[in-house]
Amino acid sequence: MTDDLGLFEEEPERRERPRKPRTGATARPAKPDRRRLKLIVVGLVVLLILGGGAWYGYRFISDIGGYDDFAGAGETDVVVEVEGGDSTANIATRLKDTGVVASSKAFLSAAATDARVRSVQPGYYVMRTKISGADAVARIVDPASRVGNLQIRAGTQLDDIVNGETTTPGVLSLIAKASCAKLNGQDVCVSVEDLRQVAQTADLAALGVPDWAAVDAARAEPKHRLEGLVMPDVYEVKPGTSAEEVWKKLLADSVARLQSIGMPGLADSTGFTPYQVLVMASLVQREAIKPDFAKVSRVTYNRLALPMNLQYDSTVNYVLDRPDIRTRSEDRAKAGPYNTYASPGLPPTPIAAVSREALEAAAKPAEGSWLYFVRCQKDGTSCFADTLPEHNANIKLADENDAY
Repeated sequence: MTDDLGLFEEEPERRERPRKPRTGATARPAKPDRRRLKLIVVGLVVLLILGGGAWYGYRFISDIGGYDDFAGAGETDVVVEVEGGDSTANIATRLKDTGVVASSKAFLSAAATDARVRSVQPGYYVMRTKISGADAVARIVDPASRVGNLQIRAGTQLDDIVNGETTTPGVLSLIAKASCAKLNGQDVCVSVEDLRQVAQTADLAALGVPDWAAVDAARAEPKHRLEGLVMPDVYEVKPGTSAEEVWKKLLADSVARLQSIGMPGLADSTGFTPYQVLVMASLVQREAIKPDFAKVSRVTYNRLALPMNLQYDSTVNYVLDRPDIRTRSEDRAKAGPYNTYASPGLPPTPIAAVSREALEAAAKPAEGSWLYFVRCQKDGTSCFADTLPEHNANIKLADENDAY
């Protein structure tokens, strides 16, 4: 609509003017960035934590502030165990807990300058209570402080073997020796007699004999019932403990080793019980050298299947405590459960400590039809035969080679 008469006057256009910031007392402060503020706070906290940790570590290493430590010759002897996988810090804690050192830091501080501490082997050590960290380090790296080390070799039997003036220690003697230590000026040992008494009379289940062996072992003559249940290996015996406790730990460690090999399941496909396989393995151990284990195992299987007496000299000599390969005619004529010339089947118990290789050979014999074998070479190698004439020829060869 036009306004020709000028009755309406057009309002001038309004323009937005820029606002001037307020000044003085009425000005409002700018709002801070909250996200940025949070990041700054978190960063400061992290820096404080890292700085505090670094300062604590610096104080620990440089010994700022000191630590508790004993001085003097100490008070009493104590046996301390270093376990497999222990770090220097673990050893320090155990020494603190047993009263050897006043603080873990006392031992760690002294150990930092002696690299031998990192080579300390698992086992038992005779230490002394209330000694300085430096003295504790010096003691634990001293080979004379190590006690309780027991090494059982394959083929070792419970009792000693006497051959003229030479005596080969059996398992009982080896345990007794390993149990010895001098504590506070006195020799502390478990005697062979105490070990034998426990072996013959203690409840087998309480000692830790596994179920698959306990029934057969219980039927055996008492002095033989733990034979073969201690595998060849290195064990640790704590001096100052009773014969019963020594046996419990030793059998627990040995049973664990047997389980690692696969017992008792190793016998599942053999047609024999796990205990019978253990018995066969002990015969293999004493009758042959390692390369012939599986073949001797096969001879054992073949003879038992006929049935045919095993006629193994090792079983006859076992009860006579002899190491000889051959037997005497008068000994073979004696009746007894271990005389496999006169008694059919397997002997009632193993006759020695059994190696992994012998046990595996007993569970998995070589393929073959052999019924005879004889050591025919000076290195212990056996010659195998299917027939008696072949066997007699091998015996002649053994004589010519002076293989016995």
